[in-house]
Amino acid sequence: MPGFLGYSSSIAFFFMLYFVVVVVVKKWSIPCPLPHNITILSDAFQISNSSDSDCTPKLFIISSKSGFAIPTMAFSFLCHTTVLPIYCELDRPSKARMQNITNVSISLSFTIYLISALFGYLSFYAHVDSELLLGYDAFMPRDIMVMVVRLAILLSVLLTVPLIHFPARKAVVLMLLGNRPFSWLIHIITTLTILSVVLLLALFVPDIRNVFGVVGSTTSTCLLFVYPGIFYLKIHPGPLRSFDSIGAVLLVVSGFIMGIISFSIIVNAWINDS
Repeated sequence: MPGFLGYSSSIAFFFMLYFVVVVVVKKWSIPCPLPHNITILSDAFQISNSSDSDCTPKLFIISSKSGFAIPTMAFSFLCHTTVLPIYCELDRPSKARMQNITNVSISLSFTIYLISALFGYLSFYAHVDSELLLGYDAFMPRDIMVMVVRLAILLSVLLTVPLIHFPARKAVVLMLLGNRPFSWLIHIITTLTILSVVLLLALFVPDIRNVFGVVGSTTSTCLLFVYPGIFYLKIHPGPLRSFDSIGAVLLVVSGFIMGIISFSIIVNAWINDS
C-alpha cells in the first residue's frame, strides 16, 4: 500500500488533470480576435485584440521573456528531492519499481504540461500571462469552472507541499544541527520556519515567474545538469576521454552556460522593467 506521499500525490494529480481539462475546454470560449472597439481590462494585463494577426500561432517567439522559459521548464521537472521519500514509502522498495514510478510520473507530468501550455497559448496567444489562470479574469471573472479549478490548484499545491517539505526540512536540520537525536521542538520550529518563508514569498513576490526563473536558472540547472555530471566524473573509473565522460563534461558545461545566460536575461529584464 502506498504511504501518505503516494495518496497526496495521486489526489493532486487528479486536480491538475481537471485543470488541463478546463484549459482545453475554455480555449473555445475565448474569442480571437475580439470584436472591434472592445478593450478588456484586468489586473493581470490589458488586451485589445482587433486583428487576425494576433490570433496566428507562432512556433518561436524570442523576447526578454524567453530567459524565463528554460529555467521554468527545468524547475518543473526537478523531482530529485522527492525520490528518496517516495522510495521509503514503497511497499516493496526496489530500484526497478522506483524507476518505473519515475518514468510514469515524468511522462504524465510532461503530458499535462504540454497540453496545458499548448491550449493556454492557443487561448491567449501573445497575451498569455505568466500565471495562466489570471488570463481568464479578463474574459470570464465569475465562471464556475475557472473558480473551481482555482480551488483545485490550491488543493493540489497543498497536497504536494509534503513532497518538497520533507526533504527540505531534513536537509536544513542536517546542515545546521548534524546527526543529533530527534527533537519535536526542532522539528516543529524548522517546519514553521520553512512554511513561513514560503508563505512570505507567495504573498510579496508579485510574479511567480520570477521565482521559477531564479530558482530554475540557479538551483535547478545545478541539480539537473551540473551536479549529475560532476558526480559521474567523480565516481566513474573510466578515462576522461571516454564517450560517457565526454557526455558528462558536456552536461556540466551546458548546465553552466544555460544557467548563466538565463539568469543574466532575467536580471536584465528586471532592470528594464524597473
